[in-house]
Parts: sequence; structure tokens; C-alpha cells
Amino acid sequence: MTTPDAHPDSDAVALEVREALATVAGVPTLLVALDFDGTLSPHVEDPMTARMLPAARDAVNALAALPNTVVALVSGRSLVDLRIIAEHTDDSPITLAASHGAEYWFPSEGAVEPAEDDAERGLRDLLRARAEEIASDYEGVWIEPKTFGFGVHTRNATEEAGEKAAAAVDEMVAGAAPDWRRRTGKKIVEYAFRHEGKDSAIANLRERVRADAVLFAGDDTTDEDALRSLQPQDLGIHVGAGETAARVSVPNIPAMAATLVELADQRRHAQE
Repeated sequence: MTTPDAHPDSDAVALEVREALATVAGVPTLLVALDFDGTLSPHVEDPMTARMLPAARDAVNALAALPNTVVALVSGRSLVDLRIIAEHTDDSPITLAASHGAEYWFPSEGAVEPAEDDAERGLRDLLRARAEEIASDYEGVWIEPKTFGFGVHTRNATEEAGEKAAAAVDEMVAGAAPDWRRRTGKKIVEYAFRHEGKDSAIANLRERVRADAVLFAGDDTTDEDALRSLQPQDLGIHVGAGETAARVSVPNIPAMAATLVELADQRRHAQE
């Protein structure tokens, strides 16, 4: 049995997954785009304590070191938060697409963020404060500030409390900002005045790096937008159980780390 800190064994990768990796491993320019929470890092009670499993970090770094291989973290987290949890430094070779693709960080360029709109941010602050008032009535429910909105976390609440809190915030946002985008994930509902999604993030990154193929991996509902947007030459990987638009699935984060090790091995051999 593989433990979270064990070095992943690429030999343990299922044959179906190995064969799928072979379809993208040898392309001239490969974009490896990865969700963070639930794909490289376990879901945790305090989101800011999330960190990549060591095996996943080693695999990501190995891929980023390969020629013509662009590695990007694609997350719903705000850029500032994503940089913290990913332990992302100014000299990192890893690209970031944060806030579902509304914020970016590129090597040798730094942060690329949309222009601020005082009216939108003022409404964000007002609705976030109202959401915090609602959440205070339900034990275990809390509000995560985000650059373009906020998230309602119910992981630490009872199912009944989580449902009631989410319904109350839903009603509040629908009345005050009906054009905001609403997303659901694992024990979180997110609201934002920006409408970018991980599908548009993948499209932007694909064009920027002129990728011949894209590998995208994710575990949550919001990742399905990106998985459905992939082209025939691409590869989607779902982490965990359940229905998905991905071509293949792996059972957990250690298995995803082993899959990335296998991809690095295949790509290294293809480039020799």
C-alpha cells in the first residue's frame, strides 16, 4: 500500500493510464496543467495549510525541468493564496492560473492580473460581509475571501447546517448580484463577479505556449469544465471516483503523483 509520503512507483500505474500517457508524451511542446487541491494536495480543514504531497512536488519539478514542457497549476484559489500554498517562488519555472483563470503568473514575467473595478470590488466586499454574517449563525461554516468574490466552506459543518447556510447565501447573492458566477465544489460554493473558468484558462495557456497537446488533471466539479474543453489530441485525467469527462481516472493523489512520474519518464525517453 502506498503511503502519502512514499516515492511513487511508476510501475504501479495502470496499463490504461500508461497507454494514455504515451499519446501525449512525445509531442514537441506539451502543456501539463494541474489542479491543486485534491489533485496534488489533500483537502484539509484549513485551506491555507494545504501543501503538495512530497511525491507530487518531486514529480511536478521533474516535468518542469524537461525541455519544451510547460507545467501550470490551474486553481480556483486567488493568486496570492495559490503562491503561498504551492510554495511558489519568484524564480519558479511553474506557471500559475489562479481564480479559475482570471489571474496569472508567468516565469520571467510575474503576475498578470485584470484591471481593478472599484464598483465591482465594493460590491464584493459588501456581499462578503453579508455572507460572513450569515455564516456566523451556522457552526463550522466559514467564508474564504477571494480576489473576485468569496467561497462558502461547509467541510467542518453538519450536512444540515451546510445546506441551510449555502441556501441563505444563495438567496442573498441572487438578489444582490444575479449576474455573478456561481460554482460548486467539494463542500464549497463559490461566487465571483468574474466569469472565467478553467476551460478558458486552458485555452489561454494553450495559445500562449503553442502547445501541441495538453494534459489536464483534476478532481472536482470545477475541473470538469476544463476536461470537457480538451481536444482529441489532449489527455484528461480525473483523480478519485465518480463520473467524469476525463479519458482516464486514477484513484488518489499518490496515484496521480506516480502518473506524473511515468509521464516524465516517457517524455524524457521520447526526447532522447
